[in-house]
Order: sequence, then C-alpha cells, then structure tokens
Amino acid sequence: MSAATIQDHGASGGRPTPGHGLPRIDYRGPAGAPALYSPDSVAWHIFKNPVALFVGGITAVLLELGEPRVRSGVWDHSIFPTQPLRRLQRTGYVTHASVYAPADVAERVIRAVNRMHDKVEGITPDGRSYRANDPVLLDWVQCTVGFGFMEAYSAYCRPLSMEEKDRSYREAEPVATLFQAHGAPRSVADQQRQFAAMAPLLEPPPIIGNFLDIMAKTPGVPAPLRPFQAMMIRAAVALLPDWARALLELDGPQWRLRRWDGLVVRRLGALFERLPIPKTPPVEASLRLGLPANFLYRGRKG
Repeated sequence: MSAATIQDHGASGGRPTPGHGLPRIDYRGPAGAPALYSPDSVAWHIFKNPVALFVGGITAVLLELGEPRVRSGVWDHSIFPTQPLRRLQRTGYVTHASVYAPADVAERVIRAVNRMHDKVEGITPDGRSYRANDPVLLDWVQCTVGFGFMEAYSAYCRPLSMEEKDRSYREAEPVATLFQAHGAPRSVADQQRQFAAMAPLLEPPPIIGNFLDIMAKTPGVPAPLRPFQAMMIRAAVALLPDWARALLELDGPQWRLRRWDGLVVRRLGALFERLPIPKTPPVEASLRLGLPANFLYRGRKG
C-alpha cells in the first residue's frame, strides 16, 4: 500500500531516488532488455509526463485516504507526514521502475515492495484491523492509481479514447498481479464497478487537509512547474467524481478549478508531451531499446 502514489519526476534531479533496500537502476542497460510494459503501451506515454504524474497521483491518494484502512496504513506507517519529499522520491522510483526498468529489475523492486507491505498492519481509530497486503485494499489502491494517472493524462496532457483507456487497464494486468492486486480493474467498466462498490466505505478524513497542505509546500515537481503547483492540486481535486468530491468535502470554492487554471495546466501538460527530459527513465529506457531519445515525445495517434 503506497503512502503517496505521487511521482517525483524532478525534485531529485530527474532520476527517482531509491529507498532503503531498493537497488539503483540503470535504465540505459543492458541494451535491448524489455520492460514489463512495451514502448507502445499507454503507460509509457502517461508516466513520461510530470503533469500527469503529479496531478494524477494526488487524485489517487485522495481516493485512497477516504478508505479508513488504507488511510491508517498510509498515515501510521509512512514517513510521508514528516519527510514528504523523500517519500515522493521513493514512490516515484518504484513507479518508474515498474514501467521503464528491465523486466527482471522491475520484478525485484516489486517483490521488495511486497515484502515491506507484509510488515504493515494495525488497527484503525474505530477499531478495524487492517493489513497492507489485504487483497481488497490492494485492489482499491491499484484501481485509484489506474484512474488517477490515466484520467489526469487524458484531461491535461493528451485526450485518450475509451479504447485506449480500456487498453491501459489490460496492459497493467501483469504488473497489478505482481503487486498482488489480482482483482484490479481490467477496463473502465471494471473501474466504475469498483468505485460503486467502495463508495459506501469511504468517509471524509480530517487528514485530507493535512495532506493537501503538505503537497502545496513540498517541491514535488520539476522546478519550472513549481509556480503552478497550487493550480495543479486544484486540477487533481477536479478529476474526482462529483460524488467523491462531495463525500471528501472537497467541493468548496477554494478547491474549484477555475477556467484559467485549467487552461494553464493543459498547456503545461501539452508542453511536456513534446519536451524530453534528459537522463530520466522514459528517455533512458527508450535509448536502451534502440529508440530515439524523443520517441515518446513525437506525437501519437490513438
């Protein structure tokens, strides 16, 4: 159960920093080594864009924090409340490894994450027991992650067709299985059914305000994007379904995405669709597979 499914694509100089017990990754080698996702996958395009990563990650975490057992696992067993930047870097490391690293390296990283999650368990404030590797909770986290990043990319970077969205969920199945989320969505319809099933279990936690305040103050995006971080947070809130925004008490005017904000975030997302960031996992992985450094940045037809 990740403490913050927000990826840092620049706070550590572009290359995500490994956490304790996780290996450093050479995304450039060995030459030709395939990743868990193919270069023409939807994921390779989504996770290259720091706007989609930051916005979509916040959306996903807001949904995760609404589930009491996930929330306790996140807040009580994580360094995020006290060392948010380090936690963002670590989570970014795991996500980029899952998408772009050589497959054998990615599998080792995922196994290490699973072992760490095996140790996370406890009791919620209202007396419910939880385990981070509870299949129901793993499925919910995978569902929120798929929804957050994909919808952020589609809304603010490049619109995705329904076929592409369904394909994104299908492509993620092997990785979701490695993370032990065997019931993760396989389509948009699956995702909507999981939202409907989980909605009665969600509640508005007071720590959501703490989380958003931390995100506003933590440099979780590349330096050129930091002046726009507050409007990107509002863009993340705007991605929530209406029922979730109301339930989490995020429908007030301070969280409303103004028309100008939305236009700016979309312009930024479009810019990073065309702007390769040297020495980052998407660029290095493309080079490893004999593709141009700008392979993911040349435009793409659905």
